[in-house]
Amino acid sequence: MILSRTVRSTVVTAALVSASALAVPSTAQAAPLPPACQEALLESLDKFPVQNFEVPEKAKNALLGEVLGLSDADQAAFTQEACAAWNTWATKNGQAVATDLDTRYQNAAGPACNKFATSALATIKKYAPNAPAQTRELEKVAKKVWVNSMQKLATQATNADCRKAYDAAKAGW
Repeated sequence: MILSRTVRSTVVTAALVSASALAVPSTAQAAPLPPACQEALLESLDKFPVQNFEVPEKAKNALLGEVLGLSDADQAAFTQEACAAWNTWATKNGQAVATDLDTRYQNAAGPACNKFATSALATIKKYAPNAPAQTRELEKVAKKVWVNSMQKLATQATNADCRKAYDAAKAGW
């Protein structure tokens, strides 16, 4: 089911500054996504085959909520050129990114929220600078989605460790 794939894709690709994470069409979106952006959305899981990296349900929901609420101005960043550049980069680097996420997740301490936040942020910091220049506008949108999601999670967290992890992830990118 595409929605299920979209939720999982949103999680992985948000950690990876993915165009596909942000390419989820909202009901208010006027124009269809360019073909390369549709490809990014549908094929992200194949390009980033994580084995151990997991995202808490609350984080999935927060990320997806932010993606679905993108403004028309944010959605304008999803161009054929940007998404095609992302697809090429993701195909070339996806396995290395997935391995990095898995390793960091396994080595992170604490509850799942901390494991997710610290491993995702470390991987973002490592790989975002290497993403193609054509994806910089997508990266700005991804950063906005990430920061807003982490802020909401930090505010809503009842566990002090999770609150601290999300606050650090928000401020870290």
